[in-house]
Amino acid sequence: MSDMFVLAMPWWEFILRAVVVYAVVLGLVRLSGKRALGQITPFDVLLIVLLGNAVQNALLGQDSSLAGGLLLAATLIALNYAVGWLTTRSRRMERLIEGEPVLIAHDGRLLDSVLRRELITRADFDAAMRQQGCRSITEVELALLETNGHITIVPRAPAA
Repeated sequence: MSDMFVLAMPWWEFILRAVVVYAVVLGLVRLSGKRALGQITPFDVLLIVLLGNAVQNALLGQDSSLAGGLLLAATLIALNYAVGWLTTRSRRMERLIEGEPVLIAHDGRLLDSVLRRELITRADFDAAMRQQGCRSITEVELALLETNGHITIVPRAPAA
């Protein structure tokens, strides 16, 4: 019981490890694309669980104390808050961390090369069209892949 609060390394090393792991995992998630963020599937849940397990040792090292785990949790929450605070106050940081919407269809034409680059299947796009009331690509004025991974469809204005 007395080892519950004894750290196996200096407190600042926990914080440094958390910052490095947070930055690297954030970068990897950002590189994986918007689609991965917007559509949670059972495979995505599995990936999240495995990522957590994979970085556990990088975060904790040899430490298994309660204090070390709590220090890491507090650091990760503080980092997440700081990133949110920064992205709401700096457009440049928002673009860097969250990205920008991507045009995937315009004026009734689907941009197939963009779909492939963003890892969006035609079935995913068709489902987004149906959800937003469009039956065919010809009814689409504009389609965007938002920074959160969702597809926004702007239908063409009805002909007068």
